[in-house]
Amino acid sequence: MKKLIAGVVLGVSLTATAFGAGDPEAGEANAATCAGCHGQGGAEPAMAVYPKIAGLGEKYLHQQLSLIKSGERPVPEMTGLLDDMSEDDLEDLAAYFNEQSITIGKADPDLVEEGRNLYRGGSLASNVPACVACHSPQGKGNEPAAYPLLGGQSAEYVSKQLKAYRDGERDSGPQAGIMMDVASKLSDKEIEALASYISGLH
Repeated sequence: MKKLIAGVVLGVSLTATAFGAGDPEAGEANAATCAGCHGQGGAEPAMAVYPKIAGLGEKYLHQQLSLIKSGERPVPEMTGLLDDMSEDDLEDLAAYFNEQSITIGKADPDLVEEGRNLYRGGSLASNVPACVACHSPQGKGNEPAAYPLLGGQSAEYVSKQLKAYRDGERDSGPQAGIMMDVASKLSDKEIEALASYISGLH
């Protein structure tokens, strides 16, 4: 029993040091490179299909930056942009953007009820789990587990990513399997409602 407890404590300790290691001030120096697409502080992207990266969670942001740099998560628009950045640079960028505040959009009133029902309760008919289980009722995510903040993300980007998971185009990272399974059960109409609801969630 003592060995089990010690193992759990060690695991929690390792998790605690796995994120929160970056220096936001150092990250700000490299953040100017990102502003052209993601906007100042990562909160107002130049195009709605680009993600808002402000406040998503430091561990998640670092994870995605690493996947993009390695090529495991292909993002054509970011080809070569991270090549000269070190591991410390990626941690610092993640720390900087995590400290910024995301802006909240406005959900389509006609889609709110369906989106809310899916987000909060899932769908028994198609065996879709509720989004709140991983991303919280307010869409704030779960930092230690690297589940990103969703509330306020643009509907266009959420829709694009859910379809990418559903079609097997986005299959990199520890949580990809979960998201691919969830998205595989969603129709285009359900994705539209969910994405709209999430854009105004806070």
